[in-house]
Amino acid sequence: MQRAGVSRSLTGLAALLALVLGSTACDDAGSPAPDNEDRPSNAVASSTDPKADIKKGLTIGFVPKQADSAYFALAGRGGRKAVTDMGSTFVEKAPESAADTSGQVAAVNALRAQGVDAIVISAQSTDALCPALKKALADGIKVVTYDSDTRPECRNIFVSQASAQDLGWIEVELIGKQIGYRGEIAVLSGGRSATNQNTWIRYMKNELADGYQEMKIVDIAYGDDDPAKSRAEFRRLLAEHPDLKGVVSPTTVGLKAAADYLSVSPYKGKVALTGLGTPNDMRPYVKNGTVEQFALWDPSELGEVAAHAALSLASGKISGKAGQGFWAVGTGWFIPAENGVVTLGEPTVFDAKNIDVYDF
Repeated sequence: MQRAGVSRSLTGLAALLALVLGSTACDDAGSPAPDNEDRPSNAVASSTDPKADIKKGLTIGFVPKQADSAYFALAGRGGRKAVTDMGSTFVEKAPESAADTSGQVAAVNALRAQGVDAIVISAQSTDALCPALKKALADGIKVVTYDSDTRPECRNIFVSQASAQDLGWIEVELIGKQIGYRGEIAVLSGGRSATNQNTWIRYMKNELADGYQEMKIVDIAYGDDDPAKSRAEFRRLLAEHPDLKGVVSPTTVGLKAAADYLSVSPYKGKVALTGLGTPNDMRPYVKNGTVEQFALWDPSELGEVAAHAALSLASGKISGKAGQGFWAVGTGWFIPAENGVVTLGEPTVFDAKNIDVYDF
C-alpha cells in the first residue's frame, strides 16, 4: 500500500545503507552531501576547508534521556568521537530514568555551572526543559537537541534522526504489510511526555486516516523506556485486546522487551510486532521469527552529527539559521531547514536478509 500521493516501497528503504557506519550521502537540502561535493553556496564557512576554524579546547556536554540505554550509549560514543577528534572535551551527564525530566534539568544546570560551550540533549519534554535551556542560551552556551526536540526557541539546532512523517508512515506500513492492512493495532511507546514518540504517533494516526482505513489503533501503552514496565504493558495490551493483530513499539527499549516476551508466548505467530530497534538487540528475534521487520537509523552517526553541529555553533561558524551549513566529518554537509532542523536521512528497514550486515 502506498502513502496517498507518494510513491514509495519498503524495498527501496531497505536498500538504503546510508545509515550504516561511514554512510554514503543524500543530496536533498538538510541531508549530507557526498564528501567530494563542492561546498553549497548557501553554507556559511570562512574557509575552503570545511573543518577549518572549528575551535579546539571546547567543552561539549551531552545529556541523553537515560544512563542505562544501549541506544544512547551508541549515540554518546559517536558524539565523543566527533568531539575528541576535533581537539575538544566531551562530558556526559545522564538521568537515571528515561522518565526523569527533572534529572535532565539538573544535568543542564550542572553543565551551565561547569561552563561548557555547548549542550547536546535528547529532550524528555517539549516544554519542561525550556526554562533551563533558555538560561543556558542566555549564558552564551549553544544548545543542540537530537533524537527528541524541544520548542525551537529553546535551542539552536535540532538534529532529527529522520523526518517524523517518514517514521510515522514506515511504522504503519511495516505493521500493515504483516497483518494484511486490516485489523486492530496498538502502540507500546516510551514516556507520555516524550516529544519524538508523541510526534511519531500523531503521524501514525494521520497515515491511518489517510490511506489505511481498515486498520485502527485501539490502545497506546507507555513503558517509560523501562524493560520490566514495557514488558508488563505489552502483556496488558495482549490480554485486554483479544482481537489485536499487531503492535508497534517506536522505542528501542520497548521493542526489545516486547519481542522478548512474545518470543516465548502463545501469541508468537498470531500477533505481529514491529517498531524501532537496534540490529544487535533485535537479531535473535528476527532469526527466530518473532519479528519480521523493524526500522532504525545509526545512533552513533546521529550523535556524531549532533556533536559537529555543536562544535560549529560554539566556534561561531553558524548560528542555527536556515541555510547555514556545517560539516560533519566522515558524513558530509548538513544544512538546517526551517526552525533549525537537520534531518539525518530516511530510516533503514531491517529483516532476516540484511540484519547481519549491521553491527550496532
